[in-house]
Amino acid sequence: MATNVSDVEASAVAAVDDAAVARTLLDLLAVPSVTGSAAESELQHVLARQLEAMGLDVDLWSMDLGELRAHADFPGLEAPRTEAWGLVGGTRDRGDGPTLILQGHVDVVPPGDPAKWAGDPFRPRTTGDAVQARGACDMKAGVVAILGALAAIRQAGARLRGRVAVHFVVSEEDGGLGAFGTLKRGHTGDACIITEPTSGAIMTANAGALTFRIDVPGQATHGSTRYVGTSAIDAYLPIHHALARLETRRNTDPDPLMAGYPIAYPLSVGTLRAGDWASSVPDLLVAEGRLGVRLGEDPAQARTELEECIAQACADDPWLRSHPATVTWPGGQFASGRLPAGHPLAAVVGAAHADVTNGPRPAERGAPYGSDLRLYSGEGIPTLQYGPGDVRLAHGPREQVRVSDIATVTRALVLTTLRTVGTDQAGSTSAV
Repeated sequence: MATNVSDVEASAVAAVDDAAVARTLLDLLAVPSVTGSAAESELQHVLARQLEAMGLDVDLWSMDLGELRAHADFPGLEAPRTEAWGLVGGTRDRGDGPTLILQGHVDVVPPGDPAKWAGDPFRPRTTGDAVQARGACDMKAGVVAILGALAAIRQAGARLRGRVAVHFVVSEEDGGLGAFGTLKRGHTGDACIITEPTSGAIMTANAGALTFRIDVPGQATHGSTRYVGTSAIDAYLPIHHALARLETRRNTDPDPLMAGYPIAYPLSVGTLRAGDWASSVPDLLVAEGRLGVRLGEDPAQARTELEECIAQACADDPWLRSHPATVTWPGGQFASGRLPAGHPLAAVVGAAHADVTNGPRPAERGAPYGSDLRLYSGEGIPTLQYGPGDVRLAHGPREQVRVSDIATVTRALVLTTLRTVGTDQAGSTSAV
């Protein structure tokens, strides 16, 4: 570890328990907390007990879904749900330092085809340093890093001048209901770190993502006389090609933070549904997908561009000209967000990472996916992402994370927390 680390910092970093980090990860992965499921709520209660055991003040509450849905800025959701639980744990405020939020989501996406996995997706398997299971990197590893950092600071007896607020949220995967409800409850801070998987980089910006639905009409007839009908599948093809051209146009000259990606703002069609009988010509095709939102772009402008693209494709096609497709916007609606230029949080996290690894500071990048970052940034809370795992493994049957990566992030969070909120050690100052 670097020589410029104070005695208080060194003691807290040394208190990180790698074995406990690994055990906690296995425990959390065994809870199948799919977005909107009862297990998602169960995990919030499990984590609440852990925060209480650390001596934090805990706010665990059932969110008023009707009230949140009625809000003008409601971020949308896709998974059906009957409840949502918020969870915030806070250290006691000593009154003269800032509040740092450490945030992570507890929900995971469904595992998909079980045959694609090497075993039960919710029975974690360890191979060497790697742990494989649904939610391993996205993002229970990040939740574990937060818990590990808090435990180490407590074990070392560090006296904080400011306050740490832990936000564990639900429903991130389908829009951000959990973070939205947490912020609307009044839980706030001076800076926020979200421990999403970043592969050792610091993500200071997120592109947005808007879920769209396109209904394409056809004209049904018997399959043996398809020439007297119009297949909605065939009618959709010019729209699909138009969407590909739109993606190309929207990715010219991306923001420098996004320039390292082959496609900075992807436009992807995720599902196609058409027809209800093999020998009938389908009279409706439904395409659903996600539209990437550029950094700093008003989501309304992004929606307009896609709607105009579809309208032009319909105007250019003989069938669609008289039977135009319709566009709606269900599900998650993620705006973009970014850390204000020059804000010290990125430098503090970068220095902490360098100090615990004896290596260079991580690169700063933007992320091509939507996340809760934009909700915190939208409330005026400077926010970045830094966490263990590789997002390219998320949402797939090879999802995994290395315990050593979690331990590195945990130690960096310890230093970042102490340097941000300050300690009672002589000469210490807060960095945010």
